[in-house]
Amino acid sequence: MTTVPLHRLAHARTGDKGNRLNVSLIAHDRENWDLLVREVTEARVLALFAHRGASAVRRYLMPSLGAMNFVVEDALEGGVNTALCLDAHGKTLSFLLLSMDVAVDSNPLATAL
Repeated sequence: MTTVPLHRLAHARTGDKGNRLNVSLIAHDRENWDLLVREVTEARVLALFAHRGASAVRRYLMPSLGAMNFVVEDALEGGVNTALCLDAHGKTLSFLLLSMDVAVDSNPLATAL
């Protein structure tokens, strides 16, 4: 086993609703779907966004699309109208998720290199 940054295996998009962040994660290659489900869990995403005040994460799997959506509560400093951060909408937070390291086996299909 080795680790690679998540962006080697998937891409992401983000959006916001108030203080709620939505992050969609889409596999580059459907061969990596099981690996992504195993590695990118609610607990790991919550830990990744803890420094932003995230209080809960819900993951919604969309296997037919090779995608998943995470709803991260309380990650946007109150939302667009109250946050002092430069990216109040959370658009750049997709790369925070994509920077997560994931464990892959040595199979070239699993590393998507």
